[in-house]
Amino acid sequence: MDRPRRIAEAYASDVGDYGHELEFGVFITPSNRQPEAVVELAVLADRAGLDLVSFQDHPYQPRFLDTWTLLSYVAARTQRVRLAPNVLNLPLRPPAVLARAVAALDLLSGGRVELGIGAGAFWDGIEALGGRRLRPGQSVDALEEAIGLIRALWAADAPGAVELDGTYYRVSGAARGPAPAHDVGIWVGAYKPRMLELTGRLADGWLPSLSYLEPGALATGNAAIDAAAAAAGRDPSAIRRLLNVPADTGAEEMTRLALEGGIGTFILTGDDADTIRALAGELAPAVRDRVAAARDGGGSPATAAGTGPRGDGTRLGIEPTPDDGTRLGIEPTPDDGTRLSATIPWDESTRPAGLAPPPGATYTEPGRQVGRHLIDVHDMLRRELDELRGIVAEVRAGALAAGAARSALNAMALRQNDWTLGAFCSRYCRVVDSHHRLEDEALFPHLSRSDPGLRPVIDRLSEEHLVIHDAIEAVDRALVEHINHPDDFETLQAAIDLLTDALRSHLAYEERELVEPLARIGFYPDQV
Repeated sequence: MDRPRRIAEAYASDVGDYGHELEFGVFITPSNRQPEAVVELAVLADRAGLDLVSFQDHPYQPRFLDTWTLLSYVAARTQRVRLAPNVLNLPLRPPAVLARAVAALDLLSGGRVELGIGAGAFWDGIEALGGRRLRPGQSVDALEEAIGLIRALWAADAPGAVELDGTYYRVSGAARGPAPAHDVGIWVGAYKPRMLELTGRLADGWLPSLSYLEPGALATGNAAIDAAAAAAGRDPSAIRRLLNVPADTGAEEMTRLALEGGIGTFILTGDDADTIRALAGELAPAVRDRVAAARDGGGSPATAAGTGPRGDGTRLGIEPTPDDGTRLGIEPTPDDGTRLSATIPWDESTRPAGLAPPPGATYTEPGRQVGRHLIDVHDMLRRELDELRGIVAEVRAGALAAGAARSALNAMALRQNDWTLGAFCSRYCRVVDSHHRLEDEALFPHLSRSDPGLRPVIDRLSEEHLVIHDAIEAVDRALVEHINHPDDFETLQAAIDLLTDALRSHLAYEERELVEPLARIGFYPDQV
């Protein structure tokens, strides 16, 4: 299936309208570069009258502020807006302590805290901070235990102490309480069947990200949650449907997602003040008016959504226009799916995808050269990876010493910190114009500003860069270990196989998502 159709169909849903009162919030990146700027965006959302402020939670990521600390600080600086992690990393947040923390902050903030929670991702990072690595099925079971434990501890008036002799969490004689100031909603970030079933049975809300949804996932996710809720004797409409959406999502799209996809809470990526003001002052009122008109019998969802360049349905899975790529004229390198390692460095199914190109997108030859150059740099890295695998094979055959292999590795661009896209941009711009100097990783901020729909992709690529860096370090450590244990090749082979899988997968994903935007946007506004 071609990419524009695949992305468009992720928005399609025929579940209808659950009738929830509409809510609007923001998803603010908890960057530690300017901590006060992050807080001021939350304060602005509060003053502008938005319903929710949320922050992602990646405790293993040092460039982010700790999410729970940030939520607590923001609670003290705001008056009415509700606050939530989006979503909390359970494997690094012990649920018994988390239950107390949520209740305490809810009491201190006057009942303004909700709990977005997930089963965990990026297990290398979790394990590096002391968390337990779990398989996908185990992580779902752990989340189920955690939700039951959290709710039991919140039930301050229930008789007896809390007892849990679970597989993943255990408490014995734990005192109940305190109870939160209000019924805190537990919103689950779910995509896979078992997580969706758990959401229907146990959760108060479903909180996916639009950019992560596969074709038809909104419809099938709603259906799975509804079926699980009904089987558990619950009213499916009692489960709120929340959705993280890109900053450029318009009123037409939100209206249709509310009326046809059942979405009641829209959480917009909001890392700048203008986006927050526009959401509160223009976008949210427009969507509320259109949805209210449709609910009152004022027209069909399509009529309520309106017409125009973004109301024609192409981004909502309705009559999407396929694109055969001939205008772009660049073919990203595909991932053939071959894997050598038994260890999976990340869950590829959770990778977000960018939006389809806007209607009428055009590409100039300078723009195409930018996209081609990314592929050229990646081809160089692939060649070096093949060379490195050959070197490891020589070490195994006894034709090369491990010390010499380390020297070769350290000389490669792979081993340097300048193989990321930021330095790719810097090198490229020196070729194009020797007077241009860009800071490291200038490309990502540029693409985010030019196409806000790419932000989830760019965040994921940044996370994968860290995983690949660790994989390269693991190869180096394995070479050192081989010097001390020359008869042991298994550690070295496992390390090079994991690096191979990670790098080939990552480069293909990066090309799939960024070649087209680079060709369309370029490095500078006047380049294409």
